[in-house]
Amino acid sequence: MSQYLVRGANVLVLVVPLLFLGLIGALSWERLNASRDARMWSQHSYRVLATMKDLAIALRDAERGQRGYVLTGKDEYLVPYREGRDRIALLQGELQKLTADNATHQERLRTLAPVVQHKLEELAQTVQARRDGGFETALRIVDTDEGRNHMREAEAVLATMLSVEQRLLDERLAQNDARAWWVRWLVVAGSALAVLTLLWAARLLNQAWSRSYETEAEQRDLALRLRTTLDSLSQGVAVFGSDRRLANSNACFQVLLDLPKAMLRPGTAYAAFAEHTAEPGRPALETEDQIRHGSRNPREAVTYERERADGHHLEIRRTPMPDGGFVLTISDMTKRAQAEGVLREAQKMQAIGQLTGGIAHDFNNLLQVILGNLEFVRAKLDGDAKLQSRIERASWAAQRGATLTGQLLAFARKQPLAPAAIDLAATMPDLVPLLRRTLGEHIEVRYVETAGLWPAMADPAQLESAVLNLALNARDAMPGGGRLTIELGNKVLDEEYARHHAEVVPGDYAMVAVSDTGHGMTPEVVARVFEPFFTTKPDGKGTGLGLAMVFGFVKQSGGHVKIYSEPGEGTTVKIYLPRAIGAAAVLPPRTGSPVELPRGSATVLVVEDEPAVREIACAILANLGYRVLEAADGEEALRVFGANAASVELLLTDVVLPGKVRGRELAERVRAVRPEVRVVFMSGYTENSIVHHGRLDDGVQLIGKPFKREQLARKVAETLGTDSVPVAEAGNVVALRLRPEA
Repeated sequence: MSQYLVRGANVLVLVVPLLFLGLIGALSWERLNASRDARMWSQHSYRVLATMKDLAIALRDAERGQRGYVLTGKDEYLVPYREGRDRIALLQGELQKLTADNATHQERLRTLAPVVQHKLEELAQTVQARRDGGFETALRIVDTDEGRNHMREAEAVLATMLSVEQRLLDERLAQNDARAWWVRWLVVAGSALAVLTLLWAARLLNQAWSRSYETEAEQRDLALRLRTTLDSLSQGVAVFGSDRRLANSNACFQVLLDLPKAMLRPGTAYAAFAEHTAEPGRPALETEDQIRHGSRNPREAVTYERERADGHHLEIRRTPMPDGGFVLTISDMTKRAQAEGVLREAQKMQAIGQLTGGIAHDFNNLLQVILGNLEFVRAKLDGDAKLQSRIERASWAAQRGATLTGQLLAFARKQPLAPAAIDLAATMPDLVPLLRRTLGEHIEVRYVETAGLWPAMADPAQLESAVLNLALNARDAMPGGGRLTIELGNKVLDEEYARHHAEVVPGDYAMVAVSDTGHGMTPEVVARVFEPFFTTKPDGKGTGLGLAMVFGFVKQSGGHVKIYSEPGEGTTVKIYLPRAIGAAAVLPPRTGSPVELPRGSATVLVVEDEPAVREIACAILANLGYRVLEAADGEEALRVFGANAASVELLLTDVVLPGKVRGRELAERVRAVRPEVRVVFMSGYTENSIVHHGRLDDGVQLIGKPFKREQLARKVAETLGTDSVPVAEAGNVVALRLRPEA
């Protein structure tokens, strides 16, 4: 009898708080609805106030623009006038809708409308008078004070409406605060009561469970934790008993070993798993005989590796248990293997980059002296064809050395890029005629493009050089003739593709594919084809840097390059460049006709620590008509600039300078004194302050060493903004030629 009384009392203790909770919940719901309505009306008042203020601002903007135009006659002052005039009508309509429930506001708006209309008419009349009759005519209209009276009347009406609406808003906010106070206290009371009820119910449940299900609950909890732990692992785990039969396993074990679900029933012998995975092309578990008769101690943990036919690399660990059974743990090491490959590639790139950077600066300075002096001598020689030919050969050899250095920098991804959005459909067809002339008549060149091509984000000059290098390699693969196909298209590299190519970022790419019908390559050659200095051509027929340059340029541009080749079937190289967002640029058209070098008379300050390079740069500029000042380092350049600050128009400086003042700092200090001074940087190796992540900073003008006479002339003229080219001396006329490197 006492048990029934206790149980009834417990039920009563639970029912009474639940009734109170229901009552509090109903009251809270009613107060919340009322608070929500009040909040909506408060927000409505905020919108009305904002619209009124915007209307007043629009009136003032229109008047301000009209006053500015009347005083100055400049059309730019009509912009705020017109914008304010256009907004007034919209704001009046919006205010009309927002105050539809307020008769007082509606009456004031009807009073305000003609006043605003008169004000706008006065503004328009004044503007027209200023345009037709001049300042005096417009001033006579302004002096009538009619517009000022309309403005005051409109502002007075708006001020009254603002005051009324603000008062209404204050009342609504006060109501909302009062309702929120009730809601807060109801929620606090309900929460406290709910907590007490839950605590009491939890106590009762705990007592019941502890008396009847304590042991069973512990067992279920332990089993659930074990199963959850096993299933949450990214490793495959299987437990085998002393009889070598499966006791338990997780889902990842089945996936990694590609097992049928039927084999995962408890009691399956380990030998069945070893036999199933020992099929050709699949990873094999160690058999019982290997475990029993192997050289390893069966009481010690053993780790070994296997590789699946689909390329997944597995690490298998067998750990013995005290009862004679063992635990089999399988880990997918594919991503680690890919990461190690990427790391090795990065280390190789770093080593090549350090080597290249170490020699590029000094080597390019030497080539600059050679090229500059050769061009100077060639310009002075007339009529001696043999000497001209020899100078041309020497110049070609020096330029070839510069190209090799540039290709090394490209492969090491340390060349400066100026990426832009490129319209491939507009620029690539211009390259086809050049390819036909370069490759010869025995090579048929085809061009295929897809409609709706996406713009590509890349350096236009480097992209053109990459395609040209691929075309020349294709020509060498077709000595007896064949077909070269250039194909453009849009490609989406998805997550699945990126999983098999660790360096790829999933997304949209513009594709440029170069295909040939040549002799093709074996898989062993394809695996090494992008390595620097690797070539299958005979000695003296190639440097092994052409494809390495393509590879480095594409990677530095954030893209991806893939090569497909089979012996006797030809080769296809696909370049994937990131899709550009924005307007696409079109490369300038090529011309093979002679052009004249731009000349000038501006004062140029040349800063270069290498005397021979400084001498040839100054000589070229002086020969082009410029007034040249020179300095050997940053400190001397600042002194020279200080003495000639008013006349210096352009600073031509090396990036890497000795002393405390480097090229970037020198440019900043010069432009701090005279912001109009233009700056052109020179460098043979640009891993420095003007290049970040392989890309030139915005607005930076750079000319790479070694540069030709015409390159320097055009860069200086371009930076100074020279539009016209005056008549040049005969020695300054050069023919533009594109000289690709295989």
